Amino acid sequence: MKKALKGFALSINMLTIIPFFKVHDFYKGINAYAVLFYPLVGYLLGLLLYFTHYLLSDFFSGSHLGIIIFALLVVLTGALHLDGFSDTIDGLFVSKQKALKVMKDPHAGGMGMVFSIVFLLLKASTFMVFEVFYLLPIVLMFSRFNIVLAIYFFPYISKNGMGTLAKEELHGSHVFIAFCYVMVLSLFSFWLFVLSIAVLYLLKTFFIKRYGGFSGDIYGFSIELTELVLLNAILLGVGV
Repeated sequence: MKKALKGFALSINMLTIIPFFKVHDFYKGINAYAVLFYPLVGYLLGLLLYFTHYLLSDFFSGSHLGIIIFALLVVLTGALHLDGFSDTIDGLFVSKQKALKVMKDPHAGGMGMVFSIVFLLLKASTFMVFEVFYLLPIVLMFSRFNIVLAIYFFPYISKNGMGTLAKEELHGSHVFIAFCYVMVLSLFSFWLFVLSIAVLYLLKTFFIKRYGGFSGDIYGFSIELTELVLLNAILLGVGV
């Protein structure tokens, strides 16, 4: 139980800027629990955004409030996944041999910046017209459940870091528990789940062919892309 709580705290610290138990070190034995709770952290983050939208709905217009919620999502996640998105894009515009080095560079490249701006515009535009914010917890949960699956099933290309430790400790039982609570919390939103898995499959096909696996930056890229796809699918009526 103690390891599970520490893993939950680590998961919150990794995926948000919200302080919890201030666990920042990847202690042996808690990394798998941290991964197990990724979808739950996404769900709780979505709930926070939903209730914020509900409380502010009488004070701001729909489109402006949508932008506020979008900005709050970026702030609460510390733009962590956006950083991974930008680094992943930079890696796509160099050779395979140089890509990992470029992705680890703390400085944003030109292509990463340009594509990130375009991506942010698309996502902000989606939030401007998004109306069913009660589905936001499910969207954020599914996108992070994809990372649980990616860590368990697909190779990790970096030789160190939390990803390596998590993959070593993560077992099928952790994935199964995550799957069970994801299904319950999502009220078995079948088509959104299928679409989320389809996005992960396409990403897996591409990145394993290019790099042989995933990295921390690609995890962030996957979360951002999955969120955008699911949000727009909902605008088209999927899962509503």
